[in-house]
Amino acid sequence: MNRKELRPDASPQAAYGARLRSLREARDWTQDELGERMDYSSVHISAVETGRKPPTLRFSRSADRAFGLEGSADAFEREYRQVRQGSLLEGFPEYVKYEARAVELRLYNIGIIPGLLQTPEYARVLADSAVRRGAITPEQADDRVAFLAERQAVLLRPRPPMVFVAMDESCIRRPVGGASVMDAQLARLVEFAELPNTLLQVVPYDIGERRTFDLPVNLLTLADRSVVCYAESQAQGNLDRESASVEPMLTAYHQLQAESLSQAASVAMIEQVRKGKS
Repeated sequence: MNRKELRPDASPQAAYGARLRSLREARDWTQDELGERMDYSSVHISAVETGRKPPTLRFSRSADRAFGLEGSADAFEREYRQVRQGSLLEGFPEYVKYEARAVELRLYNIGIIPGLLQTPEYARVLADSAVRRGAITPEQADDRVAFLAERQAVLLRPRPPMVFVAMDESCIRRPVGGASVMDAQLARLVEFAELPNTLLQVVPYDIGERRTFDLPVNLLTLADRSVVCYAESQAQGNLDRESASVEPMLTAYHQLQAESLSQAASVAMIEQVRKGKS
């Protein structure tokens, strides 16, 4: 049987696979034996060890149970998070770190409800759609939904941030997952608007050319009042901390808010869409 030589320095994913093989061989386990302990096939174990298949959260937790590493500094779950960050759009892993400690969040989205406000069902539909398109694997879809739930915890911390959300009207009118999923998602938006630390505004179609952004934009204000901006396209993300370029984005966001519906009018529009009246 040919043994593939591993290069753990090639990438975080390669390092993960090499460590998995090293720990397995230190215990004199075959891939079949480790697979039985983890409830995975030997083919899957081999693919992760050689870097042909990325590890997932479920796989990592199963490996930790098999090797007795749960909750330790050497846990595969910890290493998995580093691997996952390497597969995210450029700038996004760093952005998430800022997001977790921001005192103010300003979000703008087009077409899709902002992730921090998505229900699990809505997020699952989007992830499953990516699976059907072949963009991600089913396990990566599970990870995507779990990761979003982790990010949403920022809204539940003891001193939650002030969250400003401006959503293009397309976000509430674009059907995702059928009537029941959309109804629950729109209800979630109404609940969000009732919180004391939030402001929800719909950016109506009829502002036309006065819409200041053509791509999703997130602006975070930190405790020292500095502001970072994260914007992304379909294939690339960019985190910007330079005040010379961030401040114009903040100005554009305020201009967009001025053109948007009030929160009361926004909630009324959402309720109309829920009832199918517009």
